Amino acid sequence: MATQQPRITRVFAAVNIGSFRVSAMIMGQAESGEMVVLGSSHRASEGIKRGYVTDMRAASHAIRTAVEKAEANANTSIQSVWIGCAGAGLSSKISSVEIAIGGRRIEEDDIEHLLYAARDHLHPDGRMVLHAQPAHYTLDGAHGVANPKGLHAEALGVDVHVTLAEGAPVRNLIEAVQTAHLDVEGVVASPLAAAYACLTAEERDLGVALVEIGAQVTNVSVHAAGMLLGLKSIPVGSNDITDAIASSLGIRRSQAERLKCVAGSAIATPTDHREMIPVNGPGEEPGGRLARGADEHNRIARAELVSIVTDRLGVTTAEVGKALKAMGFSGAQGGQVVLAGGGAELHGIAEFMQGALGRPVRIGKPPALQGLPEAHATPGFATLAGLCLYASDDPVDIRSVGPRYQPTRRYRGMGLVNRVFQAVREYF
Repeated sequence: MATQQPRITRVFAAVNIGSFRVSAMIMGQAESGEMVVLGSSHRASEGIKRGYVTDMRAASHAIRTAVEKAEANANTSIQSVWIGCAGAGLSSKISSVEIAIGGRRIEEDDIEHLLYAARDHLHPDGRMVLHAQPAHYTLDGAHGVANPKGLHAEALGVDVHVTLAEGAPVRNLIEAVQTAHLDVEGVVASPLAAAYACLTAEERDLGVALVEIGAQVTNVSVHAAGMLLGLKSIPVGSNDITDAIASSLGIRRSQAERLKCVAGSAIATPTDHREMIPVNGPGEEPGGRLARGADEHNRIARAELVSIVTDRLGVTTAEVGKALKAMGFSGAQGGQVVLAGGGAELHGIAEFMQGALGRPVRIGKPPALQGLPEAHATPGFATLAGLCLYASDDPVDIRSVGPRYQPTRRYRGMGLVNRVFQAVREYF
């Protein structure tokens, strides 16, 4: 390792298993607490569709090669990884539990007892609990205490944010990683990881929506009061734009993907009609069938491409708008929208969505971390970097409060309210 490299005390590794690519990152925590990217890599995805494993061997092979490349970059080997979950029918709810304290000072014992009591109220209804995190504590029903220890109260409550997923698809993801000879440290819902990478603490406190546009899945999540309040998965993504270009012009998907990345835009300009774009990529034979509407050199007007892109994007944006409205993030109650995921790299997408949604939109990227290569400092790698940042933060999960725990005093007034809509009403 180079001499200027800070001394690394802990190492975290993550794999993001997407429908378009599988990416891996190894991050170290320096003595100073600073996070340093030691190595990262990506490769084309295999055996994954809409966030679900469809071919175990192919998926495992893709994971193994991505991790080996990251290990070679980092000059270190890893045994276990954190993985992101974008598909698997993600959903979330907020459960609130309260115990009577009787006006005395709150002790660590009380907090542990409250969290242990909250475990009985998870009610996953046959689904898998990915996260059950205490978002914040309430004293006598009043909101927002980060640490209640040492304060007096009649009643102590906690809002627990619960993220749920379908069990079988998550088990398939875990198995694909294990088949690649790696242990799984934890499975993190993609919107939570992405939020760690591209939302500021202030945004997460005031209220913000995160729209993560993958190749085949778009996750829309709403954050406020420092926690994830709701999330919705939409089975559309940037691949749908590629498919629309391929079918409209009658060309191959690989050509359509290149056109989208090189010349695609969500914003029309007055010169688009005059600008002609070659359908064939560099080095491709000029022969073969002409694209629909192309000139004799197999070029199309940029305006034609922009029109296909905006038509398809309009459909996706309408779905995003519906999801935000369903989560109460609309009208005067809504705020900033942040776009992440590979789909957020499309030219002009923030301006397009800002116009369509009628609220401020910005592009989210991973933070400027030491050692992060330029190619991975983009919205498409926000979730990957976020997985490592999430791992280093290691938020409390109420399920890890030990069952050995026995309360030393009798508690009265155990109550439960499911406050998800109240919370949405309160924050937005």
